[in-house]
Amino acid sequence: MLRLLNIELHKLKYNKTVKVISIVYFALICCVALIVSIEFNFGGVKFRVADQGIFNFPFIWHFNAYIVAWLKIFFAIVIVSIVANEYSYRTLKQNLIDGLSKKEFLASKFLTVVLFSLVSTVFLFVVSLILGLIFSDYNEMSIIFSDLEYIGAYFLKLLCFFSFCMFLAILVKRSAFALGFLGLWQVVEGIIAILFQWIKVKDGPDLFKSVYNFLPLDSMSDLIVEPFTRFGAVQSAANQLGENFDKSYDVPWYTVLIVLGWTCLFIYWSYLILKRRDL
Repeated sequence: MLRLLNIELHKLKYNKTVKVISIVYFALICCVALIVSIEFNFGGVKFRVADQGIFNFPFIWHFNAYIVAWLKIFFAIVIVSIVANEYSYRTLKQNLIDGLSKKEFLASKFLTVVLFSLVSTVFLFVVSLILGLIFSDYNEMSIIFSDLEYIGAYFLKLLCFFSFCMFLAILVKRSAFALGFLGLWQVVEGIIAILFQWIKVKDGPDLFKSVYNFLPLDSMSDLIVEPFTRFGAVQSAANQLGENFDKSYDVPWYTVLIVLGWTCLFIYWSYLILKRRDL
């Protein structure tokens, strides 16, 4: 495993695209943290987002995992690029000639996917911990390290999404086409959602809940639900208006299983394509 990972790290070392996008990705996370910690002055009224409780433990784990997950498209570009480049520069064929099997090639790419997911997760954890220790009103150890399942859900979300990107890159062999297909699939799932919400079968199953939630992108999205209605100020305003948010903010165990299932399928389908394709 280490040999395969070293091969990929050696390739990434000389890839300028990977370096630039990675720097932009981590810089954006730091910029978000910096912006919310700046104190603004509006007509003599001082305001700082960080003072509104969004960085309180344990809410910060949920909030940051949800927000930062939107930036995963940057690493998706990297994953698609490094896989598609193997076809463009014919390095895949050369690797096979040099003795690397197709299974080992796929394993090396998946290890890269795991590495990117792990590095991003660790970075999110460290940034969130630092922000929480600075701005949180609650600093008890039991509170700080509660709700860490959102960090685990974030890692799983990235792992599945990057595996999907790897599969698309192997399938179409071109970066632009793979990213285009990814965008197209997002539209397809959106259309399916609209149709399932429109179609109502009397005394029948809810197609939206029973079928749509099994689709790959939606199941990834269901891992970490939106945190905004969990925010104390929002709930207080809703109570004053006579509204209640009756929803669960936990990481659903069945969604974890669905996402793990899709991850295994993407890896298996990638291997089938490599195995049957004449390179």
